Amino acid sequence: MSTPLTVIGLGPMGQAMVAKFLEHGHPTTVWNRTASRADALVEQGATRAATVQEALDANRLIVLSLTDYAAMYEILDGRTIAGKTIVNLSSDTPETTVKAAAWLAERGAELLAGGLMVPAPLVGAEGAYAFYSGPKDVFEANEDVLEVVGRPDYLGEDHSLAQLFYLAQLDFFLTTLAAMLHSIALVKTAGVSAAQFAPYLKDNAQSITMYFEETISNIDRGQYPGDLANILMMGASADHVVGASEATGVDAELPKAIQSLYRRGIAAGHGRDNWTALYNVVKPGGK
Repeated sequence: MSTPLTVIGLGPMGQAMVAKFLEHGHPTTVWNRTASRADALVEQGATRAATVQEALDANRLIVLSLTDYAAMYEILDGRTIAGKTIVNLSSDTPETTVKAAAWLAERGAELLAGGLMVPAPLVGAEGAYAFYSGPKDVFEANEDVLEVVGRPDYLGEDHSLAQLFYLAQLDFFLTTLAAMLHSIALVKTAGVSAAQFAPYLKDNAQSITMYFEETISNIDRGQYPGDLANILMMGASADHVVGASEATGVDAELPKAIQSLYRRGIAAGHGRDNWTALYNVVKPGGK
C-alpha cells in the first residue's frame, strides 16, 4: 500500500530517499531551501512545495534529512505541526534528540528518531539499514514505508537510542577511516605507493572481525585473560607507532591517543590483562 509523505532536506541523502519512495509508489512532497535541488525529483513524480508550511500540510508523515537538529528547529519553529509524525534522520547527540522529542510533543507532534547507516548511493540497497527509537506504535504505523530506504531496526521507546547506536557506529567507522589514512601516510614516507600497500591494509581490515567474539565476551563477563595479547605488549607497539610517526614527520596525534589508552591501562593495573581491558579506561568513570 502506498503511504503519502513529505521529505524536507534534499541533500544527497534526502534526494536518494525521495527517489526510493517514488520508486516504490509512495506519493512524496518535497521542500528544500534551494528549490532547484528538487528539479530532478519533480521530473520523477515528486510534488514540490512552495513553502515549508505547504510541505507540512501536505502529509501526516514528515521525514527530515538535515544537517542536525538545530536545522529542524530553524525550519519548524513557528509552523503548525500538530498531529504530525516527524521522522528525523539528522545526526546529533542523544541528549539533543531527547530535548527535541519534548519540543515537538509540546507542539502536538511525535518524534521518531532515526539514523540511516549507509551513504546516499546505497540507500534502499541490500544490506542498508536504519536505527529508530520512539513510540512503538508510531514506528509500527510507519515501518512499511521506512523499510523502503533500509531495514528498519527498532531499538525502543527511549528517543536517545537510535542516535546513540548511530553515533557508536560512526565512532568505529570514522576512527577506522582515519587510521587507514595514517597508516598509508607512514608507508608513503618511504616512497611506497598506496596501491602497493593496499593488499596488506585490506587483509588487516578484514582480520578485525576475528576479534569481535572475544572482545564482546570479555567485556560482558568483565574478565580479560591476557595470555596472548596483553596491554603491556600491545602498549609497546603503540609506542613504536608513535615513534615512527614522529621520526617520519607524519602527524602523531592519532597514534598518541591510542598510546594514551595503553599507558592509562597500565597505570590502572591492567598491564597483564588482555588489551580488551582498555574498555575499563574508556567507559564512564573508567580507570
